[in-house]
Amino acid sequence: QVRLVESGGGLVQPGGSLSLSCAASGIIISNNAMNWYRQASGKQRELVATIFSAGSTNVVDSVKGRFTISRDNAKNTVYLQMNSLKPEDTAVYYCKTRRFYTDYWGQGTQVTVSS
Repeated sequence: QVRLVESGGGLVQPGGSLSLSCAASGIIISNNAMNWYRQASGKQRELVATIFSAGSTNVVDSVKGRFTISRDNAKNTVYLQMNSLKPEDTAVYYCKTRRFYTDYWGQGTQVTVSS
């Protein structure tokens, strides 16, 4: 059974940093594309970053240069390093993967950027 557990969210001031983690079980993350999504209150969930099985990465333009996705294969964990945070980055952040045509989501972790 695939399980994704996010951690690392919290309250941070504008310009600050947070590092999110997504611990996976039931899958080998290096064999799957792993994604970070976010959903702000009243808005649709949006893709933020992807790390592909080959190790290449992609982030959306709104976070380019500020967010970095990475993984630790030994820990079977995916990370999202978030720097220079802005109030508009406030959202619930979710880890997601797909296996055998089924999407798996974590429970989400709240990130609040506010002074």
